Amino acid sequence: MSSKRLLIIEDDTAFASVLHKRLLRYGFEAQVAFDAPSALHLAYQWHPHFVILDMKLGNDSGLVLLPQLRQSLPQARIVLLTGYASIATAVQAVKQGADDYLAKPVETQSLLASLQPSPTHPDAMIAAKSVDESKAMMSPERLEWEHIQTVLAMHGGNISAAARAMNMHRRTLQRKLSKRPVKQ
Repeated sequence: MSSKRLLIIEDDTAFASVLHKRLLRYGFEAQVAFDAPSALHLAYQWHPHFVILDMKLGNDSGLVLLPQLRQSLPQARIVLLTGYASIATAVQAVKQGADDYLAKPVETQSLLASLQPSPTHPDAMIAAKSVDESKAMMSPERLEWEHIQTVLAMHGGNISAAARAMNMHRRTLQRKLSKRPVKQ
């Protein structure tokens, strides 16, 4: 058995295939699950040391799957990937058991650094520094997106309650959420 067993949980088959091939080159023994039930089954049966989890799995959320994975794999290093990064979901992911949180598209070196068990890894420190610098230079649109995500997380994803808390019409909030997040 390999000491670098990796479970990739990703519903996008093309992206999962790219990740799989990319990480095989670095000595990982990888398996791919495309949905939550097969991911949990593989986690229970195979006991991977590393998990790369997509935040959006079809109609499911990787955030919902995180606590179950953490319970069955307490020693595994779990990295959450998302195409819709926000501070609110990053905080929520870490609270629910993720060891790291990365935005797609992700570079191989950043992914490998996040799979390292040590948070003092040089690449991880450089990445953390660049995240801190980018937070300081957020555009007003990005700040609004972050605020919306924070309020939405505070209300458990309930759009109506979040809209009321922000004194905004529910449909306006839905339109804002349907757009891609603004880059820094």
